[in-house]
Amino acid sequence: MTLLLTGFILIILSLLALDLGLFNRKPREISFKESLGWTACWVTLSLAFSIAVYFIYENHWFNMGRGPDGAVVDGWTAAMQYLTGYIVEESLSLDNIFVITLIFSYFAVPPQFQHRVLFYGILGALIMRGVMIGVGAALIHQFHWIIYVFGVMLVYTAFKLLMTSADDSVHPEKNPLVRLARRIYPVTSHFEGEHFFTRMNGKFAVTPLFLVLLVVESTDLLFAIDSIPAIFAITKDPFIVFTSNIFAILGLRSLYFVLASVVKQFKYLKVSLSLLLAFIGVKMLLSSYYPIPIQVSLGVIITTLAGGIIASLLFAPRPTERDVLEAQEDSVADPLKVGGRA
Repeated sequence: MTLLLTGFILIILSLLALDLGLFNRKPREISFKESLGWTACWVTLSLAFSIAVYFIYENHWFNMGRGPDGAVVDGWTAAMQYLTGYIVEESLSLDNIFVITLIFSYFAVPPQFQHRVLFYGILGALIMRGVMIGVGAALIHQFHWIIYVFGVMLVYTAFKLLMTSADDSVHPEKNPLVRLARRIYPVTSHFEGEHFFTRMNGKFAVTPLFLVLLVVESTDLLFAIDSIPAIFAITKDPFIVFTSNIFAILGLRSLYFVLASVVKQFKYLKVSLSLLLAFIGVKMLLSSYYPIPIQVSLGVIITTLAGGIIASLLFAPRPTERDVLEAQEDSVADPLKVGGRA
């Protein structure tokens, strides 16, 4: 498995290097059409990888084909586990998109700099999630009862997600990393282009864009605490857990530019995500007594998400006069003036 994971990581790093080094060398605003195209590419690549998973496990390449508990995992089961895990992780990232939108709005990050923040934010997320998946897999292998702890966490998270709004969870001024950065280094009052660091009065200083990156990274850490136990309810195979997580994260950047302006309109999506987390938590709690088949899990997950999306489209609230006025005010707001709060 080590050789397989190493090869996978090298391919992902190469794709990221092409992204920043070739396609997005200069800061620019990502258009909706371009982001839609990249989203289609990442989704296609992610779904196509399930075919690779099928052959890897079906033919026992790289000695794959047995789960951590020693049970034989055939190619079809492995591919279904990967697809289910990918859909779960991609779905949970939708709430993350809304939070990132609020963070960018709070700091008034110009559109041409948002891609750079998301790029390095996702690079950090890959490292954090890799470590957390490794730790989670080791804990489950060593202590089986940790499964029930994860299950309770997911049920609690589902309830908390349903009862709170994303606005309540975004308080950059209270973020411990932001406070620490402010205490150690001076912070410029405005953006310095796409730079995270600069010099102010001859001294090393950080820019508001670096503070944005810190908030995005710490926010993803909180989301990972919820989403990683969720994928372990689908499969305990570290390779499938890791790859499904990575592909979901890689598609998050382009998906953000597609959905950032409309995700707030899907008001029933949060209900779907809450039900999804609750179902996965219950699945994890029942895993030793009544294992829910992966096909059933996939059907429940797709139905739940589709229900939230369809309900949001059918019962979408009409914009009020106040909403129109606020949108007009936002369109003429001075971004540097707002960014000065950072």
